Amino acid sequence: MLSFNNTEIAFANKSTLFLKKAYWLFKLMSMGWLIKLGTPLLNFALKINLPVKGIIKSTVFEHFCGGESIEDCESRIQELGHFNVKTILDYSVEGKQREKDFDRFLGKAVASVERASKDSNVPFCVFKMTALIPFNLLEKVSAQEQLTEEESMIFLRGRNRVDIICNYAANAGIPIMIDAEESWIQDAIDEVALIMMHRYNQERALVYNTVQMYRHDRMDYIKRLFKQSLEENFYIGLKVVRGAYMEKERARAKRKGYKDPIQPNKEATDNDFNKAMEFSLDHKDRIALCCGTHNEDSSMYLTKLMEEHELPKNFPTIYFSQLLGMSDHISFNLAKDGYNVAKYVPYGPVKEVMPYLIRRAEENTSIAGQTGRELTLIMQELERRDKAVA
Repeated sequence: MLSFNNTEIAFANKSTLFLKKAYWLFKLMSMGWLIKLGTPLLNFALKINLPVKGIIKSTVFEHFCGGESIEDCESRIQELGHFNVKTILDYSVEGKQREKDFDRFLGKAVASVERASKDSNVPFCVFKMTALIPFNLLEKVSAQEQLTEEESMIFLRGRNRVDIICNYAANAGIPIMIDAEESWIQDAIDEVALIMMHRYNQERALVYNTVQMYRHDRMDYIKRLFKQSLEENFYIGLKVVRGAYMEKERARAKRKGYKDPIQPNKEATDNDFNKAMEFSLDHKDRIALCCGTHNEDSSMYLTKLMEEHELPKNFPTIYFSQLLGMSDHISFNLAKDGYNVAKYVPYGPVKEVMPYLIRRAEENTSIAGQTGRELTLIMQELERRDKAVA
């Protein structure tokens, strides 16, 4: 019977030394004041080239990232694959503004797809739109503001970069995920994602868009997208997550005086998350689902939904996903039981992936019980190993 409490399975790929390091890392991340104080200091130290890269690389980077290059990720890919846990390759760079940076990212994204095409252990790749199109233009397009002729050309070049990645992925048969970002640029991201679904999801879902269910409008979006897919004959790739920008979203809404886009409470988020899974399975002939969550109840609920729909555990268009370095008790126990599971494995230069690492630190600090759960499981496994050798 599936259980998320089996730490022997959860940490089968982890050495005792790694677990001890992870314990102290999560212990530090449980100190909210330290994260708030340390984050700007680390960013400043990197900016002025103080020798802190080695410290970051041997601690938080090593835990949450696959490496600085695709080649660095190879050992992680094979290690996870040995336990039937797949890899989602993510060149985790975002928020750039220069054309040469966008073009560089394009090359990295295509390289990720090329690597994925050679190995069944890498069933997906992923990218952020802000790695290809300037943030301020995504904001203007989302706000339906008029672009200048030059801005229109820059936006078109960015959209063409997205198309090149999606086209390359489609030709290679590798599903590609577009990450969700801040609500005030998401409409533009949704629109570009829709264009890509039209082009490349004619026979099956190869382009996935991401919905953050801590937004109160996302179920309406999913239903509209489904209706449109029926009318215009394309398949939907849907990655369902809770979300990663809550504090920033609420602060901006309050500062600018518009309606808070975030759900009123966690219960409302959980309800919509479940509804999104239910809706996806009710329309499984049209929607491919990737359930990205560290929530045990949501993960277990999806397994029950699959049973109700009489689907095999390895049904090809349903995946569970967690981030590398988090919730191994969910990932490895699901994989051991035969479900499709993939870990997000971000990679890139240490300095470039700092925004991702900061979100992971803040996430572990802000999500109720997240760090405590990780610490408890690590301690249980260390105690189990001590008893086993006693």
